[in-house]
Amino acid sequence: MKNAAVVTSSALAEILCQTDVRALANRYAAQLQLCCPRHPISHTLARTVHAHMLTSGFRARGHILNRLIDVYGKSGDLNYARYLFDAIPHPDIVARTTLISAYSAAGSTKLARDIFDRTPPTLRDTVSYNAMITGYSHNGDGYAAVELFRDMMRESLLPDDYTFTSVLSGLALIVNDEKQCQQLHCDVVKLGTHSVLSVLNALVSLYTKCTPFSSSSVDSARRLFNEMPNRDELTWTTMITGYVRNGYIDSARLLLDSMTDKLDVAWNAMISGYVHHGFISEALELFKRMHSLGIQFDEFTYTSVLSACASPGFFCTGKEVHAYILRTEGKSAPNFSLPVNNALVTLYGKSGKVVESRWIFENMLDRDLVSWNAILSGYVNSGCIEEAKSLFEMMQERNLLTWTVMISGFAQNGLGEEGLKLFNQMRIEGLQPCDYAFAGAFTACAGLGALEHGRQLHALLICFGFDSSLSAGNALVTMYARCGVVEAAHQVFLAMPFVDSVSWNAMIAALGQHGHGAMALDLFKRMVEHDILPDRITFLTVLSACSHAGLVTEGCNCFESMESVYAIIPGEDHYARLIDLLCRAGKFSEAKKLIEKMPFEPGPSIWEALLAGCRVHGNMDLGVQAAERLFELMPKHDGTYVLLSNMYATMGRWNDVAKVRKVMRDRGVKKEPGCSWIEVGNKVHVFLVDDTVHPEQQEVYNYLDKLVLEMRKLGYVPDTKFVLHDVEFELKENALSTHSEKLAVVYGLLKLPHGATVRVMKNLRICGDCHNAFKFMSLVAEREIVVRDGKRFHHFSNGECSCGNYW
Repeated sequence: MKNAAVVTSSALAEILCQTDVRALANRYAAQLQLCCPRHPISHTLARTVHAHMLTSGFRARGHILNRLIDVYGKSGDLNYARYLFDAIPHPDIVARTTLISAYSAAGSTKLARDIFDRTPPTLRDTVSYNAMITGYSHNGDGYAAVELFRDMMRESLLPDDYTFTSVLSGLALIVNDEKQCQQLHCDVVKLGTHSVLSVLNALVSLYTKCTPFSSSSVDSARRLFNEMPNRDELTWTTMITGYVRNGYIDSARLLLDSMTDKLDVAWNAMISGYVHHGFISEALELFKRMHSLGIQFDEFTYTSVLSACASPGFFCTGKEVHAYILRTEGKSAPNFSLPVNNALVTLYGKSGKVVESRWIFENMLDRDLVSWNAILSGYVNSGCIEEAKSLFEMMQERNLLTWTVMISGFAQNGLGEEGLKLFNQMRIEGLQPCDYAFAGAFTACAGLGALEHGRQLHALLICFGFDSSLSAGNALVTMYARCGVVEAAHQVFLAMPFVDSVSWNAMIAALGQHGHGAMALDLFKRMVEHDILPDRITFLTVLSACSHAGLVTEGCNCFESMESVYAIIPGEDHYARLIDLLCRAGKFSEAKKLIEKMPFEPGPSIWEALLAGCRVHGNMDLGVQAAERLFELMPKHDGTYVLLSNMYATMGRWNDVAKVRKVMRDRGVKKEPGCSWIEVGNKVHVFLVDDTVHPEQQEVYNYLDKLVLEMRKLGYVPDTKFVLHDVEFELKENALSTHSEKLAVVYGLLKLPHGATVRVMKNLRICGDCHNAFKFMSLVAEREIVVRDGKRFHHFSNGECSCGNYW
C-alpha cells in the first residue's frame, strides 16, 4: 500500500507538471495571437514573447513554433524563420506552408518552390498549393502559377475559391486567347465557386486583360459583371479599369455614371484613364464633379489630377489644385503624401517653374527615387542642363530612368558627345539600356552626325531585342536622316511593326530636309489615307519640305487645309514656314500681304524668314525693314547682324558692312563661328575657317590645291562675291579656299576609302562658292558628297546637287 501511494503521488506530480506546461503554452500562444497584425510594433512584441520563452527554458513545439516562423517571416527576418524551420525534425504542412508564404511575400519564389518540392506529396494539401500559386501570381510569374494549378488538378486535389482567385490572377498576366479565359471559367462553374465574389472579380479582371482585348472578351466581361448577384468596390473598379485600359473610354464613363454608390476608387480609376488617354479636360471635369457630389479625394485622386495639369495649357489649374490641397489638408499638407509631392514636383518642373519645383523638393520630409527623377527631369526639360548634371552627380541611388533622362537631356541640349559618354558609362556600370535610353543615344548621334556610331548602336539595339520599339524606331529614322542617309531612314520606317504620327512626321521631315519635296507630299497623303490624323508638327514638316523644293502652290494649299479641313489653327511657326516658302520663291508681295493679315503681331521667326528670303534675292529695302524689326525684338541675336552685313557685302556696300559690324561690337554681340565636322575612323574631326589647328591641316591644304587645279580644267571659277570682306582679288580666292566645309570635305576625300560617301556637317548655311565647288569635286573625285548645313542637306554627285540650286 505504501508503494502504491508513492506511485500515485509521482503520477500526480507529472500530471500537474504537464498541466503547467500546457497552460504556459496556451498563454504563449495567446500572446503570439495578439501579435498577429502586420505591424513593426506587433513584430517587436512577438520577439519579446519569444525571448521570454528562451530565457524561461520553455521549448516551443507544434503550433507555437509554426506561429513563430510566421512572425519572423512576416517581419522580414527570413533567415531566422528558416533557422526555426530547419530545427524541426519533421515539419508539418502548416510549417511548410507558412515558410512558403513568407518566401513568396519577399519575392523569393525559388526558395518557396524548394520548400514546396521537398514537401512529400502525401502531405501537400489545397492550402499549400494555394500558397505557392499565390506566390507565383503576386510575383508576376503567370506561367508557373497556371502550370502548378494543372499539377494540383492532376493530383486530384480540389481547388477552392482562394485557388481560383490566385490562378485567375496568374493567367491574367499571360493570357492571349479568350479560350484560356473560358476554360478556367468552366472549371470555376464545375467546382461550385462561381458565386464567390473574389473569384468573380478575378474572372472579370481576366477577361478585361485578354490580349488582344476583343469585342467578344468585352462582352464576356460585361455579361459576367451584369450577372453578379453582389458587387463590391473592386468589382466596379475592375470593370471600369478594364474598359479604360483597352480604350473603351465612353463605355467606362457610362458604367461610372450608372453607379449608385459613391465609390471613390472607381472615380479615381476613371480620372486616371482619362489622363492616360490624353482627355485632360474630361479628367478635370470629373474631378470637379467628385467635389460637388461630396466624394472624398485621396492621394490617388490628387496624383492623377496633378499629372493631368502637367500637360501643356493646364498649369494654372494645377496651381489651383495645389492651393486646394494646402487649404483642405491643413498643417499636414506640405507632407500630405510622397506620391502627391512627387506629382507637384513634376507639375512645376514640366511647366518650367524649376525654382518652385526645387522648393517643394527641398521641403519634402520624405523623398524617394521618384522624387529625385522628377526634379532631374524638370531641370532637363527646362534646359538647365548644368543644374541637372550637378543633381545627377549628387544622387546616391540611380535607376534606368535616371540615366535615360540625363542621356536624352544631353542629346536634346546640343551635348551629344556627353550623352554618348553617359550611355557607355551606364553600360560599364552594369545597367542594361532600355529602348528609351537607345532613343536618347540615337538623338545624340543625330546631332553630332555620328553615322558609324549610330549604326553600331542600331546593331546593339537589335541584339537587345528592342528593334520593334516605337520610340527607338522613331529616333532611328531621325538619326539616319540627320546623318545624311535618307534611304536607311526610309528602310527603318518601312520595317517598323507599329508607327504613329511621330513616325510619319519624322519620315516626312527627313524627305523634306533632303530636298525630296514631292515625295514628302506623297507620304503626307499616304499618312492621311492610313487614318493617321496630322498634327501641328506634321504641317510644319510639310511646309518646310515645300519650302526646300520650291513647291509654292502645294505649300499654300497645305496651309489653307490646316484650319478648313483639320481644325488646326496655324501658329506663328506655321506662318513663318509659309513666309519662308514665299520669300525663297521671290514672292515678296504675297509674303507682305500674309504678314499684314496675320491674326497676331509678327514675332522674330516671321521677320527672320523675311530677312533670309531678302538675302537670297537681294531685296535690300525690305531686308533692311525686317532687320530693323529684329533689332527691336532681339537686339542680341547675332544672326540678324550677319544676314544684314552679308546683304550689304554682296551689294559691295562696304561702308554699311562696317557700320553693322561696329554696332555689333558696341552692343557686345559676337558672331557664332562657322565650323564643319566629319566622322572618320570613329572619330569626329572639326574644322574652322582658315584652320591651323588640325594636326593634318597642311596635308589637307596641299590636296585641296591639287583638286582645285583639276576642277579649274572642268570650268570651276571661284565666285568671289561670297567673300564678305573688302580685300584684293587674290586674297578673296584664298579666303574662299579656307572655308571650313571645304576643308572637311577634302579631309574626307583624302582619308575615306575610295568610293565611300563623304558626309560633312556644318553649323551655318553653306557658302555659295562651296556649293559650286562641291559639284566639281564630285566629278573630279568620282565620289558622292553629302553636306548638312543649318537648314537642309545637299547631295552632290556627278556634278549636280539634289537641291537643283534652289536653296
